[in-house]
Amino acid sequence: MQKYGHTNFIDDERVMYMWLFYLLLIMGLVILWMVVDFKLGRSRFIRTRTRRNYKDRYSDISLISRGPELFDKMFTDIKNAKSSIHVLFYIVQNDHLGYRFMDLLEEKAKQGVKVRLLMDQIGSMQVPTSKIRTLKTVGVEVAFCQKVKPPFLFFSSQQRNHRKITVIDGTTGYLGGYNVGKEYIDENEKPELSPWRDYHMRLEGEGVHDLQSEFAVDWHRATKKDLQHEEIYFPPAGKGKVKHRIFPTEGVNIEGFFGEFIDEAEKSIFIGTPYFIPTKFLLEKLLNALDRGVSVSIIVPNQADHALVKEAAFPYFRPLLAKGANVHQYMNGFYHGKLMIVDDHFCDIGTANFDQRSFHLNLELNNIIYDKHFIEIVKKEVDKDIQASERLTAHDLDNVSLLTRMKERVASTISILL
Repeated sequence: MQKYGHTNFIDDERVMYMWLFYLLLIMGLVILWMVVDFKLGRSRFIRTRTRRNYKDRYSDISLISRGPELFDKMFTDIKNAKSSIHVLFYIVQNDHLGYRFMDLLEEKAKQGVKVRLLMDQIGSMQVPTSKIRTLKTVGVEVAFCQKVKPPFLFFSSQQRNHRKITVIDGTTGYLGGYNVGKEYIDENEKPELSPWRDYHMRLEGEGVHDLQSEFAVDWHRATKKDLQHEEIYFPPAGKGKVKHRIFPTEGVNIEGFFGEFIDEAEKSIFIGTPYFIPTKFLLEKLLNALDRGVSVSIIVPNQADHALVKEAAFPYFRPLLAKGANVHQYMNGFYHGKLMIVDDHFCDIGTANFDQRSFHLNLELNNIIYDKHFIEIVKKEVDKDIQASERLTAHDLDNVSLLTRMKERVASTISILL
């Protein structure tokens, strides 16, 4: 009997190891598929992407740094629309602000205004199908971009259209970091992530045509309908006071572009981002700038809104802090701004974070501003952000827990996806 029982135990152990082997094999094959799918998908996209370079423009630009103020202005402009409304958002939430926004589009369509709404498929996946049907019934054209599709399912699930564009009557435009949802008007269900700190711009003038063109590009990709050559959407544009340039990126371009401006810095570089995960190339550029005596300051949120993104920044902060960089952790809610200021002659505001996902994966849209007066306005806002922050020191990072070190290791292996 003892021998028989011992044999059963060995058999059970063998079965357990066999199932464990199969489980690990399946997991390994899935990971291998994801890696191959991602690399092949990104390679094909880069080969087939379109690169668009816009000229320097002159527009009247106002900076908006609070969500309630932004949506009050934007919704007022939408209410006053006479001919067309084109909107692209990464996220439209299924909440009271999202419904207020969509109800307003519905109302304008009933008035005869041509309304088109484009949303990222995954970012706006919570928008109810019933609401989309209602919008379409009254004449709103609704489409989703960056759909998950074969042959590269994993890559297409990761590459998002992160742009936020609103163009009204072809004469008024909006661009920046805010999406549509109650958290963006300081009603986040997680108190530690409220108020929401971000930057958006309202434009009137030559640059609005470029925003319209970018919307048309993404609309054509999603629907196969061409708006680019319809003159009604590109009325004559007046010349504003602020010199700027609209800068679209699609998995490439922005890394080298930022690197050039970092190289040109003589006095100071400021970076504001919710996720600081630079490429090796840009990290070296920042370290070289510190060696030249350039002041480098970075603001990130103290409270992360996603797993691992905070720890992912630590390996990059350590060498920067060692050479004298200033790293500020924003304490008054959640910092979601996307800013870069070099000396007093270059300012970048838009949708791209200072991370590898924005540099190598997402579709982004930034506005490069060369006007000193506007940059001074931005700097005053930055001063407020710094006052609401606490300094991160090398000592802080040298004394993190073992768990934090483990998170850093995990984050470093999937940095492009964070």
